[in-house]
Amino acid sequence: AKVFPRGEAVHFREHAIDLDVPASAILLEPHAANTGQNITLAREVLADAGITPEKVLLVSKPYMERRSYATARKLWPEVEMVCASETLEFDDYLKSIGDEKLVVDMLVGDLQRVIEYPKLGFAIEQEVPEDVHAAYESLIHAGFTSRLIAS
Repeated sequence: AKVFPRGEAVHFREHAIDLDVPASAILLEPHAANTGQNITLAREVLADAGITPEKVLLVSKPYMERRSYATARKLWPEVEMVCASETLEFDDYLKSIGDEKLVVDMLVGDLQRVIEYPKLGFAIEQEVPEDVHAAYESLIHAGFTSRLIAS
């Protein structure tokens, strides 16, 4: 909310227009509050405009690509998903956020969603390697918990 006070969709639309994307080429969906809503509500906007895509580009934060993909495959299985994010070294990402603990909290929270959301029917299941799962548990025990979903 601090970074996008009018909502991400409005700010991203303005940025695209600043990059010379014609406003008439942009369909706006400003109501989504999470990844699942981003997908379902965007799908509705496209359908209302008479657009039935065969391929969808999912643009997310680098650490969210797996979860975005898993959510989209669950909610929109008939389209081909292509994931993209800014190519950024981890140190540069830390600097861009300016809060190292928050970044690790976000990574831990997102991995928790990759693990737990399939059980809740929100995403497809993905394999999480044992060493990644062990690191996840270690980070939780070290206190990186501010972005965890309630259990």
